Amino acid sequence: MLLRLRVNLMESAVNAIEHAARHRRLQRAEHLETGLQGERAAFFWLMRRGYVVVARAWHSSRAPGDLDIIAWQGDTLCFVEVKTRTTRDVAPAHAAVDSRKRRVLRRLARHYLRQIPPGNVETRFDILSIYFERNKPPDFEHFAGAFGWVEAER
Repeated sequence: MLLRLRVNLMESAVNAIEHAARHRRLQRAEHLETGLQGERAAFFWLMRRGYVVVARAWHSSRAPGDLDIIAWQGDTLCFVEVKTRTTRDVAPAHAAVDSRKRRVLRRLARHYLRQIPPGNVETRFDILSIYFERNKPPDFEHFAGAFGWVEAER
């Protein structure tokens, strides 16, 4: 209960700061703003569920792309790809994580794992889809273990 209250207060403060800062910087494209809003919402959603977030928008100097969120759920290190949409009319958000994107995420995850102390760490790739539809509360769909280290053959 106390954790949930702390996370709610932190989320309110971050959202207020972000709203105030939006007026002082150059405008981003709408889809980029939506993506950032989704990643922020995902961060707090995961924290409310007991995840310990250790990195957001993690980049490697050796590979293009980024890992949206890296978090521990118990003894499992989770690489969470966040996909945000404002409608469900076209395709489900998680469908955007195609084989090329999964390859990029695996490569980045390997780079991240080389930077932590060696050991036998259990890992998982998750996809967190978030829908910000007009006049509805945000809807979260979490696909834990959405894909693995090896691409499944068809």
